[in-house]
Amino acid sequence: MQAEAVTAQLGGGDLLMILPTGGGKSLCYQLPALMQNGVTVVISPLLALMHDQVRALQLLGVEAAMIGSSMDQAAIGRVYEKLRRGEVKLLYVAPERLASSRFVDFLQTLRPARFVIDEAHCVSEWGHEFREEYRRLGRLRALFPDVPLAAFTATATPAVEADILVQLRMPEALCLRGSVARENLFIAARPRRGDGLDQLEAFVRRFEGESGIVYTFTRKEAEKVAEKLTKRGIACVAYHAGMSHEARAENYRAFVHDEVPVVAATVAFGMGIDKSDIRFVAHTAMPKTLENYYQEIGRAGREGERSETLLLYGSADAAQRASLIETLPEGAYKTSALDKLERMRVFCLSESCRHAQLRDYFGERAGPCGTGCDNCVTEIEKREITTEARMFLSAVYRTGQRFGKGHIIAVLRGMKNAKIAELGHENLSVYGVGKQLQKGTWDTVCERLLETGMVTRDAHRGLVITPEGAALLRGEKKLFIRADRLREAPSRAPKSRLRPFGDEAERELFERLRKLRKALAERDGVPAYMVFNDKTLRLMAASRPKDTAAMLAVDGVGEKKMARYGEAFLEAIRKENEDV
Repeated sequence: MQAEAVTAQLGGGDLLMILPTGGGKSLCYQLPALMQNGVTVVISPLLALMHDQVRALQLLGVEAAMIGSSMDQAAIGRVYEKLRRGEVKLLYVAPERLASSRFVDFLQTLRPARFVIDEAHCVSEWGHEFREEYRRLGRLRALFPDVPLAAFTATATPAVEADILVQLRMPEALCLRGSVARENLFIAARPRRGDGLDQLEAFVRRFEGESGIVYTFTRKEAEKVAEKLTKRGIACVAYHAGMSHEARAENYRAFVHDEVPVVAATVAFGMGIDKSDIRFVAHTAMPKTLENYYQEIGRAGREGERSETLLLYGSADAAQRASLIETLPEGAYKTSALDKLERMRVFCLSESCRHAQLRDYFGERAGPCGTGCDNCVTEIEKREITTEARMFLSAVYRTGQRFGKGHIIAVLRGMKNAKIAELGHENLSVYGVGKQLQKGTWDTVCERLLETGMVTRDAHRGLVITPEGAALLRGEKKLFIRADRLREAPSRAPKSRLRPFGDEAERELFERLRKLRKALAERDGVPAYMVFNDKTLRLMAASRPKDTAAMLAVDGVGEKKMARYGEAFLEAIRKENEDV
């Protein structure tokens, strides 16, 4: 869509372009700027990004400049003089600069050719990086009524797209939206074990020195990951805002020039990075939104070559993110941020196609990718939870479809609290019908209903049944869940349901099989339970199958897992039998 975007701007019209990372957005406004008279003013949120773009343009012989807070008055004065002489084609500034009446007055004497708003999602309260300074850019239309606007972003949901048009006062703008599909990316998310460093190392080693980014939640963690990977023989540097400018610049240079294959960085890294051969992106913790996540994994495979991503998440990630959001003032942005965090958490835990989830989030309908994500390529045992789901939906319905997850679960479990008593919900037929299940199990049932679209949330985060959920409630649909996600224990501390070992030899064989499973899991880059769970290994240790038919008779061994792993386990069992 580059030609269409350029043509629209040369014709003097407004433009909103939503094009994924690596799609070539910069060319879409830089080329018209070179073809038109006057200066094009580019509004960008990050000084480092502006600096890199200006430097890259200058190296190509383009008359580009920036005005930033890090510059002294003499340097700013020199840029002003070049602008007066008409020697600048592209001027990069931060949105805060437009709050200066002196700067605005100066621009009005120049009669700019166009204003470009980069990272335009920052304009919207529904966006994932809303900034008040961006919201005020709508005044450009009043200050410069004859100057066209062009807004660009890599990520915007349909709601954000509509809000950008309203806030920037561009009702007649041409809207161009590229597909968010990135079929060359393999997307995987796994529970983090411990600090996740062993999982991260195993993942990075598969790429044999090729370039990759490891995104971390904190600056301290970026330093820790860089140090520990380097000690383990994987050259890695850190990058974050707490470092000196010189250290950041040197580490950035070393990475971009392939002197160091891996960079461990906080999320600011990579905004506008022009390195097409990044083969992998890993996250050591859950990002705060799907927009952030999509932008960050988009650093990999920009040239279309096959690349991989890995997201490691833990139970504390969402709580840490939520605690930061709770410090925000009450309002639409805070509510939106909490909703986006919940969508991110559901994405991590979900078992449906990850590509399809991302495309659906950004307003595209798509079926399963087939081979492009862990959920589509991994054979996982499923369990039906239709009964539990219908109980949950019934409680949502009978309480009026206006309460959040916590209240619904409290009603199902027969809890006694002031809110239930005040509302009289202890008198409902659903009160206490789910008391045999733990809160954690009901949490998981709710997550599954959300990710399958059977319930949604209203503006006040109350649960509402969708047509798909109504069909399940009427008995027209069934619901299944990955068995390993359920915590089936009753409220009281359960006794172990694992069969005791028959003898010491059986226990020793079980431990050998566990070691084999660990090795195979590391080889394939999957969690150990995706090979065989402990219950299946115990059954193997007890029955000691001697051939394929006997192995297939073991609960948990299907034909695909037999083909992939069965012979290795049979060989280990045969060897054990010989030793005995």
